Amino acid sequence: MLTELFSLQGKTCVVTGGSRGLGFFMAKAFLGAGAKRVYITARKADACTAAAQELSELGECIALPGDISSMDEVMALAGTLKEREESIDVLVNNAGRGWLESFENFPEMGWDKVMDLNVKAPFFLTRELTPLLANGASADNTACVINIGSVAGICGETDTFSYAPSKSAIHQVTRNLSAVLAKHHIRVNAIAPGRFFTAMTEYVGKEQYEMECASIPLRRWGEEKDIAGLAIMLASTAGGFITGQIIPVDGGLTVVR
Repeated sequence: MLTELFSLQGKTCVVTGGSRGLGFFMAKAFLGAGAKRVYITARKADACTAAAQELSELGECIALPGDISSMDEVMALAGTLKEREESIDVLVNNAGRGWLESFENFPEMGWDKVMDLNVKAPFFLTRELTPLLANGASADNTACVINIGSVAGICGETDTFSYAPSKSAIHQVTRNLSAVLAKHHIRVNAIAPGRFFTAMTEYVGKEQYEMECASIPLRRWGEEKDIAGLAIMLASTAGGFITGQIIPVDGGLTVVR
């Protein structure tokens, strides 16, 4: 029973931003859980292709490079998937970006680029792929959308002027879509990660890392297994009665902030 609960056997998955970091971890986890096929996207074609080749050692992984911060690319990605598949089972809206700048100098571009990729793209990609998600879904075999939010969208953040609001927004989009898509047997949830070891956090020095760990109840950053386990649960039968939820994976940070 346990194996069946957490199995992705026969499922087709799509992971945006899947060439590195959390997206790569989740794509790897899906293949390890038996997914039939995983598509990954990334803005850099070489990195996307290389990641797909590496992941193909675990199962079928197909690279679909593209910059989905553009609506044209969102529509192109959806069109390609519609040509290739009659249905998909899991969509992970993971691609995202931040923009660090002072309040006095924060540019309009730094607002628009973050909102376009972190909020607009997941909404419209989900809408365009809803027919594919619904095609294979039923009350006993639901399809699943996982949006990647952030604890920055839950806690007060004072220096991420567009990133934190974008993550709050995708949390609310998650709730809205969960209600709209339930009739199609599509569940929509969000994972709100805390600090993880990824390329986006390579800039953090030893002193800052130790200071941050001291403020986290579990006294560490997240690792691959932490995001992988939750993603598998949400995408599998084990998560079949969970929708509209924002689930922090943060070592308890949101409890104390």
